[in-house]
This record gives sequence, C-alpha cells and structure tokens, in this order.
Amino acid sequence: MEGMHYEGTIIRPPSEADSIILQVTVGCSHNKCTFCGTYKGSRFRIKDQEVIDADIAYAAEHLSFLRRVFLTDGDALILPQDRLVRILTRIRGKMPSIQRVGLYGNAKSILRKSAKQLAELRELGLGIVYLGLESGDDEVLKSIRKGVAAERIVEAGSRIREAGLKLSVTALLGIAGRERSLIHARATGEALSAMDPNYVGVLTLMLLPNTELWREVREQRFELPTQPELMLELREMLFHTNMTRGLFFSNHASNYLALRVKMPADREKALKVIDGALQGNVPLKPEWMRAL
Repeated sequence: MEGMHYEGTIIRPPSEADSIILQVTVGCSHNKCTFCGTYKGSRFRIKDQEVIDADIAYAAEHLSFLRRVFLTDGDALILPQDRLVRILTRIRGKMPSIQRVGLYGNAKSILRKSAKQLAELRELGLGIVYLGLESGDDEVLKSIRKGVAAERIVEAGSRIREAGLKLSVTALLGIAGRERSLIHARATGEALSAMDPNYVGVLTLMLLPNTELWREVREQRFELPTQPELMLELREMLFHTNMTRGLFFSNHASNYLALRVKMPADREKALKVIDGALQGNVPLKPEWMRAL
C-alpha cells in the first residue's frame, strides 16, 4: 500500500500540526507513567531502516510543500547516534527544503548524548526537542513513576539549550492531586526557570480509563483538584516561572484557560487574567470542550 507506514497511536505536539510525521520508533522507551495511556500495549522498538527510508522517499515525492519534519514516537532521541545521523542526513538529502526537524526526548535519552553528539544532530537539521517535565516536585515525579528526579530533567533541558537547540517543555496541571497542588506548582515554576526553555506548554491532567491514575481515582487514592484549584495552580506556576525570553502557553485543548504569554514582558498581565478567571470575570472553557 502506498503511503507512510504508521503503527499504533501517533501523537505530536500542537506546534507540529503542519509537519511531516515520520515514525522512527514504535511506542515509548519508558512507558511507565501512571497518567499516560498512549502506548499501553505497545512494546517499544526501533523501526527498520528500510521502512524509514521508504517513508522519507514517499514524503519527498508527495509532501514536499511542507517545511518541517517531526520524528515519533514517544522518545525518538533514544535511537543510537549513527541511526539518527543517517535519518537526518537522508532527510536533508531527499528534502533539502526542510527547515526544521523536531522530536520528543526524555531526560535519560538526552543525558545519554554528549554535547558533541547533540551539536552534530543540530548541524544535520535537528532544531527542537520536546521534553516532558510534568512536575518539578520529586515526590510527584516518584508517584507518577516518571523514573527520574527533577534535577536530572533540569540537567537534560540545560544540555539541549547549551547545544544550541530549541527546547520546549511540558508541565501538567492537576498531576499532584489536591494536597500537593501548590507545592508542585512552585517547584515546577522553579525547574522551568532553571532550564529557561524557549517554550513552555502547560497541559491539564485528563484521566484516561486505561491508566493507573484512573484506578487511583476510582479507589479514592488520588483526588483531582477542582477547577478553581487548577487556576490557582496555574497562577502559582506562572508566578514562579522566570524565563529570559520565549513563550509560556496554556493553549492546549485540555486546559480551561488559554494563555499565550510572551516572557517576561506579558507575565504580569497574564497573572491578572488568571485573577480575573478566579473572580469569575474571565470565562473558562466548559468541560465538554476539553480534549487531549
């Protein structure tokens, strides 16, 4: 069958909506997070190079009007350096009009790459890495089985920035439950400040029936913050996020309040918008309109 070869669930960041989606791995190399149901039932593996090459050839012939490529699945950076070099070299050779390649990377896969290796990938066209922080609070990271401490995620993010790559970091409202909501928000803001990424994407936790966290809620071991508590959490997180430039987004479909904050100039104005939402003067997205 002619076309790109996709297996399982394909996800991408909202900012990669107009990118060629090139699947180079199936599943996620970690795949233990309690809140994520995306790759449940998928055994992680790297796709055959022949299939990847065929997809690049197809994209070069049929999708040449697009200017960006996004490598999936959950952690494409885990590929051995020689495989990534081959893929990026082939993209550049077959599609010289491509302006940027992006991918997801977790802390472990980033820290396995040396500064020199990351610079090599940048020179071959890699432009942005998407890193999931979720929380800057180690207690939360442990409870959601992230498999890594906040300090290591900050170290990984800093390595991406030092390599001259753009860094986009995700944080998750609601993931700490009600009890640690503001502790999580403050610690997350501080971790984001330490990384100083180009972009922050804040999402709001949505419970999926095939996840461990869903079961924790059913068994009353986890309590999701209320809508006002989530607004307070967002406010606390933004208040403690000090970026020297870049954008802080909460415009993902899962969020109740969509913000696009140019940092640091628009931060105070955005905090006032959140205050307006808390006072009931700024409308929030109704539950039925939220999505992943």
